Amino acid sequence: MSTTATTPEREVRLAASVDRTIRLITTGKAAGETCTPDLAKGPWEFDAGPAGYGPGSSMGDVIPTGSPRQGALPAEYREASDAELHDRIRAAKATLGEKVVVLGHFYQRDEVVQHADFTGDSFQLANAAMTRPEAEAIVFCGVHFMAETADMLSRPDQAVILPNLAAGCSMADMADESGVEECWEQLEEVYGDLAATDAEGRVPVIPVTYMNSSAALKGFVGRNGGIVCTSSNAKTVLEQAFERGQRVLFFPDQHLGRNTAKAMGVPLEQMPMWNPRKALGGNTADELADARVILWHGFCSVHKRFTVDQIERARAEHPGVQVIVHPECPMPVVDAADAAGSTDFIVKAIQAAPAGSTFAIGTEINLVQRLAAEHPEHEIFCLDPVVCPCSTMYRIHPGYLAWVLEELVAGRVVNRISVGEDVAVPARLALERMLAAKPPASVPVPAGSTIAAATDAAAARSAAASSPAPAATGA
Repeated sequence: MSTTATTPEREVRLAASVDRTIRLITTGKAAGETCTPDLAKGPWEFDAGPAGYGPGSSMGDVIPTGSPRQGALPAEYREASDAELHDRIRAAKATLGEKVVVLGHFYQRDEVVQHADFTGDSFQLANAAMTRPEAEAIVFCGVHFMAETADMLSRPDQAVILPNLAAGCSMADMADESGVEECWEQLEEVYGDLAATDAEGRVPVIPVTYMNSSAALKGFVGRNGGIVCTSSNAKTVLEQAFERGQRVLFFPDQHLGRNTAKAMGVPLEQMPMWNPRKALGGNTADELADARVILWHGFCSVHKRFTVDQIERARAEHPGVQVIVHPECPMPVVDAADAAGSTDFIVKAIQAAPAGSTFAIGTEINLVQRLAAEHPEHEIFCLDPVVCPCSTMYRIHPGYLAWVLEELVAGRVVNRISVGEDVAVPARLALERMLAAKPPASVPVPAGSTIAAATDAAAARSAAASSPAPAATGA
C-alpha cells in the first residue's frame, strides 16, 4: 500500500509538479493560466486522435506526414491512480534491477523524473547510459531524436525504448533529410563543387546540425564533412567549422545559430535565413555568396514564447533579478537577458549562486519549477507567466513508463527505437567530431560571485559534460 503522508521529499515533488499546477489551475483551485486546458487530460487521449504534437507549446506546429504514432495504452495504466502507477514503476524497476536504466530529460514532468536513474540534457543522458553496460534496456524518457542518439551510442544488444512513440520534437521535424538534401543541391549550384577548396584550404560550406535533429540529419552531416553541436559547444563548433569552411549551413534551430554567430562577431546581414519552401531558400545568389552562416527556418516553440516584455516586467517587479535564458530563445530576448546557456548551464548557474538570489528563467517550465522547489534559498520563476510545457516531452506519462517496464518484466520489448547502420555510421562520425569540440575550461566560482562569473563556470562544467565520460546527474 502506498503512503500519502506529507514528507519533506514529497512536498518538494508536489511543488515541482507542473502536472499538479495545471490541474489546480484548470479546476479553479489555484490562480494562473495555462495555454490550453487539454494539458489536464491524459496524453493517451491524443494517441488515437488526429496526428499532432499534443497540447502545449508545439500544439500549433504542423507535424510531418508519417510521424510515429503511439498505439493504445492498456486501460489498466490509463485508469490507475498516480499512487498505483508509482508503486508499479518502483516494483518493476526493483525486479529488473541492473537490467534496465531509466533516463529522464530535464524537461520531463516531475512524476517521471522521480523514477529516473539519471537526469540531464539529451547528450548527457546518452553518455550516462554508456556507464550501465550491464543494462539490457535503456528507457529514455525524452523525445524521439534523443532515443535515436542513445541507440547509436549504445551496444547493438541493448534495447533503447521510448515510452511514448508520439513524443517527437517539432523543431527537429522542421528540417528533414529531403529538404536539407535539396538545399545542399541548390547551394552547389551557387558555390560550385562543395568539395573544392579555396587558397586557404576551405570548402565552400560546412553543414552543422544541432543535437536536436534526427539521426538521418546527423548522418547527412557526417557524410558531408560536418559536425553536430550542442547548445554548450556551439561557439567552439562554429569556430572549427570556419577553419575548414568559408561558411556554415546551420540547422534546424535558427535562434541558436544566430545568437551564437552574433556573439562571435558575425554581422546579421551575413546570416541569411533559408526557407526550404522557396527557391534558394528565399535568397539571391549574391546574398548567399556573402553569407557566413546560413540559418535554417526552424525554431523551438517552447523558447519562442519568451519575450523582451516579459524580461522588462520581471525587472520591474523583482529589482535585482538575474535573467537567464536558453540560446534557443529569439535574439532580442537573449540580448536583453543577463546570461544565456544550455539547460545544464542554467542548472549549474543557479547551484553556484549565493543564497537569496532571484532568478527569472527562460526555458521549459518543468525544469524551472523543479529548480524552484529544489532551491528554496532562491526565488526562481519562469519568465512566461502562462504554464505551457513542451508538448512532446509531456507525452511521456507515468502510465507509459509503468507499461514499458512491466512489459520488460514479462520479457517483451515494446517501443524500441533502432537506427540502421547506414545512418548510424556517418552520424557517429559527426557525433565524434562534436565530442572533440570542447569549449575552453574556466576557473571555479567563489561564493558570492556575480551571475557572469557563475555562468562562466557553468559553461566550463557543461564543457566537461560533453566529454565521453558521463556527466548526468544521478537521480
